[in-house]
Amino acid sequence: MTAALNIPGVALRADTLIALRPLALHPEAEGQLAALPGGFVTRRRGHGQEMADVREYVAGDDIRHLDRGSTARTGVLHVRSFQEERDRVTLLVADFRPAMLWGTRRALRSVAAAEALALIGWRVIEQGGRVGLLAMGAGAPVVVAIQGRVRGMLAVIGGLVRAHDAALQLAVAGNQDDPPLDAAISRVTRIAPAGSEIVIASGFDSPGPSLDDGLGQIAQRRTPRPVLVTDNVTENLPPGLYPIRLPDGSRRRVRISGRKAAPRVTEIAGFPALPLDAGQEIATTARVLQAAFPPDRAP
Repeated sequence: MTAALNIPGVALRADTLIALRPLALHPEAEGQLAALPGGFVTRRRGHGQEMADVREYVAGDDIRHLDRGSTARTGVLHVRSFQEERDRVTLLVADFRPAMLWGTRRALRSVAAAEALALIGWRVIEQGGRVGLLAMGAGAPVVVAIQGRVRGMLAVIGGLVRAHDAALQLAVAGNQDDPPLDAAISRVTRIAPAGSEIVIASGFDSPGPSLDDGLGQIAQRRTPRPVLVTDNVTENLPPGLYPIRLPDGSRRRVRISGRKAAPRVTEIAGFPALPLDAGQEIATTARVLQAAFPPDRAP
């Protein structure tokens, strides 16, 4: 990698993503409202080993769950109910296509996407889940099989770094064309088992004609969670005329008034999207993600 690319915010380094583990696990965001719209987070009762509550016995309850202490104190039969134990599997999908390889402040959008996925992955591992990776760019995708424990997360980090380095090299070589996102998303069902959570960190540029259908198919047996990585540069630029280059190579001048921010996208193909600004500090990103991905969420 050239020296110009090997700088913080442009290069993706394994030690940086590993160092995010304490930040991912630090409970700073308790009580913060979730930035991701949707239903209420609830715990599911089932037959696990973590006790949910103690209540009076009703006909049909398993007598093996009798709570002796409550029964002795009240003189009425009480039983324990338990949290349902489920295998939590999360597939992290990273978009490293050419449109993601830019940024105006702290980091490239691609780097911010990788950091967000690493923060989510560390929390999943800590909660006893398993993680895998699908990283897509202008070249061949990088796939890391779903695994558990720290070893599984380290494998994901290695895949993120390899895929990002390859994406930068292709960009330096002049490959600026974005493959459609729908083609890459179609691989998800072959990688992630039914019941898994699919976290897609992308700018959702060049979505392709069938992205809506692809996410809808995923949602039939899995849970897609789009994370929209943006660079809110226009919110900080002073009013004036600015030159821009369009994807077809033509150049234009656009006027930024400084009065009105562009409306934020809150949905991708009908699914609630969590917006993240690549220019914000990583600690802010960690707090937003902790609120949007609480430990007891239903996948």
